[in-house]
Amino acid sequence: MAKKKVKTAYFCQECGHESAKWMGKCSACEEWNTYVEEVVDKGAEKSDVKKLWQTDTGRRQSNKPKKLADIEKTDFARISTHDGELNRVLGSGLVQGSLVLIGGEPGIGKSTLMLQVALALKDHTVLYVSGEESEQQIKMRAERLEAYSENCLVLNETNTQNIFIQIEQSKPDVLIIDSIQTLHTAHIESSAGSVSQVRECAAELLRFAKETGTPVFLIGHITKEGSLAGPKVLEHMVDTVLQFEGDRHMSYRILRTIKNRFGSTSELGIYEMQSTGLREVSNPSEILMSQRDEVIGGITIGTTMEGNRPLLIEVQSLVSIAAYGTPQRSSTGFDAKRLNMLLAVLEKRGGFRLGTQDVFLNIAGGFKIEDPAIDLAVCASLISSLENSAISSDICFAAEVGLGGEIRAVQRIEQRISEAAKLGFRQIVVSKYNIKGLDLKKFDIEVKIAKTLEDVIKLVF
Repeated sequence: MAKKKVKTAYFCQECGHESAKWMGKCSACEEWNTYVEEVVDKGAEKSDVKKLWQTDTGRRQSNKPKKLADIEKTDFARISTHDGELNRVLGSGLVQGSLVLIGGEPGIGKSTLMLQVALALKDHTVLYVSGEESEQQIKMRAERLEAYSENCLVLNETNTQNIFIQIEQSKPDVLIIDSIQTLHTAHIESSAGSVSQVRECAAELLRFAKETGTPVFLIGHITKEGSLAGPKVLEHMVDTVLQFEGDRHMSYRILRTIKNRFGSTSELGIYEMQSTGLREVSNPSEILMSQRDEVIGGITIGTTMEGNRPLLIEVQSLVSIAAYGTPQRSSTGFDAKRLNMLLAVLEKRGGFRLGTQDVFLNIAGGFKIEDPAIDLAVCASLISSLENSAISSDICFAAEVGLGGEIRAVQRIEQRISEAAKLGFRQIVVSKYNIKGLDLKKFDIEVKIAKTLEDVIKLVF
């Protein structure tokens, strides 16, 4: 009997592009030395394999084109995860039949978050498939979380064919895969974690999710550059991409939406890692502002928006004489080029001599702020540190600063003012052009208006 010929192909490890021969430069992403030879097997037996989750009534039928006006609009059926922060980033819940990819650094808490979700869905059958941890390790984590659910099933398996057999028997309402890089399918002969394996396993899970309406969570590894490991096509295949961020040496974690076909991509959720698991932080403004007994110069509070959520951020700055001749400019969590622009505005329009000063700026809480509404808080912090004059802790800022020294209006000013009033601030400084048509009497806070930087200096200092 003739031996079956092994078929190989070359795949780019950056974008997943397939080539029949090795090339030094990828023709798709133009990266060098990224092609790796992998064994593939796309024989007839692949197409003959019956999808275990398919029924006679659920087989795919040929689609016919429809007029756009004839298509009925239906609302997506969503499942509440009983996690307010996760529901927020998903867009009010988990859509049935959706494929959600969660990425993050090792040890950041991805598996803990997914196990908490699995244990919280007590009214739904959840199948937690782990290819990295044993059943005993998952049991120990569940005991540490102090949570229990009779409908949470744990499966230690990496072969997708065996996983679909167990899915057919248990019929879960939600499927969690930890992680996609550990799975392998018999249709591809390359090792688990390779580009072809990740792509094919994700494609099988995508077909399962869409044809059965079962939502699927995929946990994914990330590379040293911080991007999701595997082919870039993986992010295009899934419906939602979530990034779990944070410093493992700090207790706070941020769940950020990178892509979402069923909701906004500007939402984020905040958690605190504790010994009993991840705790939802429903009011992040309180943790982003340090609690101090005395008022210190160089510290101000600014308002920013993350999606539909207003946050109050503490801005810290230190301005001192340059001891080594060349002034230093350093910023953490704030764009360095924008800091240089604001320094130039303060020197040109405000008359503050900052050319011979070292300037250090920090956004408390580890946040990276891109909202221009934080500009005025940064300028006030720099002036406060330069003049060594402390700003009252019950005043905050919400405005953009232009190159002419003018105070510009920002979006969603009502939400920013309401959040400041809720947290007990007595005054907020906003642009004069932001109060048009705004009823200031309904806010339980004094709203001060400014047109230029000179107005702000007179109001605050």
